[in-house]
This record gives sequence, C-alpha cells and structure tokens, in this order.
Amino acid sequence: MGTTNRTKVSRGGRVVIPAKYRKALGIAIGDNVVLRMEKGELRIKSLRASIKAVQDLFRAHVGKSRSIVDELIKERRAEAKRERE
Repeated sequence: MGTTNRTKVSRGGRVVIPAKYRKALGIAIGDNVVLRMEKGELRIKSLRASIKAVQDLFRAHVGKSRSIVDELIKERRAEAKRERE
C-alpha cells in the first residue's frame, strides 16, 4: 500500500487497524486474523488469505490432478476393512 499510519497501543494491547487497511486486506469487524512475527515486524493476514496461501503451497507440491482427499478416504476405508477382518 505504501502508506504509513501511526497509532497507539491501548489497554490490553489493543491496536486499531485503520479502515483503509482492513478494506485492502478484506478484513471485517469480528473476523479472525493471523499474526506472525517476521524480522522484528508484526504481520497481520486475514484468515482466508492465510488458508489460501497454505492451499497454494500444498497444491504446488501435490499437483492439480491429484486428490489428497480421495487418497485419504481410500486409505481410511482400507484401514477400516483391515480392522474388521
């Protein structure tokens, strides 16, 4: 975004995220966010953006044509069958 805002830390460690930043990040009042310390900085990401980043990373290693969910279901069914025998 390239802009800088100054704010104060209030009671309980609360920090207000200015509306323009919330809007740019797709964060609404009451949403969960993910906080991460990186190189002495506090980074804030929407939960949706964090989940998407993990999914993209996972997909890059697994490939689009492979269904991990289907593989897991198949594996669980085989395990359940072995337990019944």
